Amino acid sequence: MKFTRIFIFLAALSLLGMVFSCKVNDKKKRTVTVTILPQQYFAQKIAGDKFDVHVMVPAGSSPESFDPSPTSLVKVENSEAYFKIGHIGFELAWMDKLSRLAPDLKIYDNSQGIDLLHNEGHTCSHTDGHAHEHLGEEGVDPHTWTSPRNAAIIANNMLKAFIEMSPADSAYFRSNYNGLMEEINATTHTVDSLLTDLPARSFVIYHPSLTYLANDYHLNQFAIENEGKEPSAQYLKSMIDSVRATGAKVVFIQQEFDEKNAQVVASEVGAKVVSINPLSYNWSEEMIQIAKSLHEQ
Repeated sequence: MKFTRIFIFLAALSLLGMVFSCKVNDKKKRTVTVTILPQQYFAQKIAGDKFDVHVMVPAGSSPESFDPSPTSLVKVENSEAYFKIGHIGFELAWMDKLSRLAPDLKIYDNSQGIDLLHNEGHTCSHTDGHAHEHLGEEGVDPHTWTSPRNAAIIANNMLKAFIEMSPADSAYFRSNYNGLMEEINATTHTVDSLLTDLPARSFVIYHPSLTYLANDYHLNQFAIENEGKEPSAQYLKSMIDSVRATGAKVVFIQQEFDEKNAQVVASEVGAKVVSINPLSYNWSEEMIQIAKSLHEQ
């Protein structure tokens, strides 16, 4: 009888342990939200299996004008933190609303420590001022991640945020961060080698998303988009004349924007049209491909 009671007691403990284990395993993984896919790439590399990383602006959408779905807003509400890229259109329109939706949400600015470019002295054409930026808050160009050097700052800002949220996992995050930095440094080295000696140091793009890359490597970026709008015929003619004088032979197009005017410019100046995606999740691959296109023009 005594043996039976002991057996039942041990069986009950075992069953209780199984139930507790199931509850632990069913516990939702901690979540953070980011604005764009390149951020998701960096965050997932650092967070590993400790956090899920939800991205607000999906592939093919413009972060300048994107409106989130109800499902995406629920994911933000269930997130511990929001990593903003800094000054992009979606964030300017939605960050206050997201803060009201989730008042306990921690907000980290991934652009902290970056030398932000403004409209004064940093027009998209560094030679004649014909191309204008689609600027965010206070004239800030928001496309910080398109500079490999800025990517290293963004990654470090993310590391600090993850450590602050989960100090017990700091060694794990640092190890993952070191692996990411090896990749970023290798990408920077490749881009450096490709952009050191160029046949032409100018390029054309519809939406001026490569301002930071152009600034780092002393390139002239001519934007077809004029202050966030379709260009007028007069503006387009003036820009084509300026581009022709520089010898630029590549016109970048992006999937979020109409390519009709890009084709017109390319035809007029004898340039090739190259499709790029600065918002690609595969940040390293995309940065190297852009540099190769400039090197081969």
